[in-house]
Amino acid sequence: MNLKKELKKVLDIEAAAILKTKSRIDGDFEKAVGYMLACKGKIVISGIGKSGLIGQKIAATLSSTGTPAIFLHSTEAAHGDLGMVSKDDVAIVISQSGETDEVIGVLPAVKRFNIPLIAITGKKTSSLAKNSDCVLDSSVKEEACPMGLAPTASTTVQLAIGDALAVVLLKLKKFKKEDFAMFHPGGALGKKLMMTVADIMHTGDMVPVIGGEMPLQKGLLEITKKRMGCTAVVNSRGIMTGIFTDGDLRRLLEKNTNPYSMKMNDIMTVNPKTIKAADLAVKALGVMEKYSITVLIVLDKNKKPEGVIHLHDILKSGVV
Repeated sequence: MNLKKELKKVLDIEAAAILKTKSRIDGDFEKAVGYMLACKGKIVISGIGKSGLIGQKIAATLSSTGTPAIFLHSTEAAHGDLGMVSKDDVAIVISQSGETDEVIGVLPAVKRFNIPLIAITGKKTSSLAKNSDCVLDSSVKEEACPMGLAPTASTTVQLAIGDALAVVLLKLKKFKKEDFAMFHPGGALGKKLMMTVADIMHTGDMVPVIGGEMPLQKGLLEITKKRMGCTAVVNSRGIMTGIFTDGDLRRLLEKNTNPYSMKMNDIMTVNPKTIKAADLAVKALGVMEKYSITVLIVLDKNKKPEGVIHLHDILKSGVV
C-alpha cells in the first residue's frame, strides 16, 4: 500500500465533499441563519452516534463565538433531557440518513415547543427533512471509508456547515476579539487578549524613580535596589522626563572615566518608550520587541510613573 497516496485520497474525497456543499448553499441556509440570529434563547443541537459527536462540537463552537448553544443527546431527550428546551430556543437536528429512530422520536416533542427546527441531513426527502422548517443538505457522493460504512466525508461536511453558521453569526453579531477572550479566560488566547499591563506590573516601592538633579551615584543605587535594570528620571513635580538604564551606564563609561557625580538630567535618555496600565500586556511585549528593550515604565494620566513592567513578567504571565 502506498500510504501517502491513500492519505491524500481521503483528504481529496473530504475536500471535494465540502466544495460540493458550497454549490448547495440556498435559501434554506439563509433561513437557518435568520432563525439563529433572532433566537432569544439558545440553540439546541441534537443527534446520535457520529452525528451527535459533530453536534457537540458545533454547540461548543457556537457558544464560544457569541451564540449560546447546548447539545441534547437524542436518546436522553426522551428520558427527561427535553427539559433543556424552552419556547425561545431554536433546534438543530443532525442525522445523515434523516431516519434514525432515536432522532425521529424526538421530533414530535420538539415540534410541540413550536420552535424553529433546522435539519442537517444527507437526504432531503427523509422524515427529518419533511418535519423541519429548513433543511441544510449534507449529502456526499462517497465516504472516505472504502466500504462506505464509517461516516467520514459526511461528518466533515456536517462540521463544515456548523462552522459556516457559527462564523456568519459571529460576523452578524459583530463579535470581537475581546468578546471571544471573555469565553476563554483560562487559555493562552484569553490571556493574550485580556491581560493588561496593570495585571502584572510592579507598583509602589518596586518602581525605580530618581530625581533629575540627583547624581548618577544615587541613580545607580536606585537601579540596584529595585533590580529592574533601569530607573525613571522625574522632575520636581514627579513627571517623568527620561530614563537611565544599564545600557546607558555602559555607554557612558566608554566616554567618561568618572561620571558618578554627573546629574541624571544630563545623562538620561529623553522621550523613552512608555506604556499605560490599561494597555494590553501583549502590546507592551510588542513595544519591547520592536525597540529591543526589556523594561517599560508605566505612566499614569499625569505622566507620572505608577508602575514598571519587565519582559520576564510578561513571559511568566503566560501571555506568550
